[in-house]
Amino acid sequence: MSSGKDSEEKSTAESFGEMFKAFGHAVSEIFDDPDLKEKAKEFGRSAAESAKTMGSRFKDEDVKEKFREVGNAAHDFGNSVKDTFKVKKEGDS
Repeated sequence: MSSGKDSEEKSTAESFGEMFKAFGHAVSEIFDDPDLKEKAKEFGRSAAESAKTMGSRFKDEDVKEKFREVGNAAHDFGNSVKDTFKVKKEGDS
């Protein structure tokens, strides 16, 4: 039976891989290019496989800190995209 920590690491690794799959899929849809779609799928598969093998590293404090930095960068990017494509509400100038 696996411990809660093992389950958490597996969940984090799976989440990491799924994030890359979703990112690759979204980028390929944005650019609607068959070659890019195939590359994005390949990238997603590769990232998911890598996440499985590096799952044990998620518990290292230095790795946790780097992922916090990645999370902050992703958050900033998301806000930038959101602001770029913000829909103006009625009455906004």
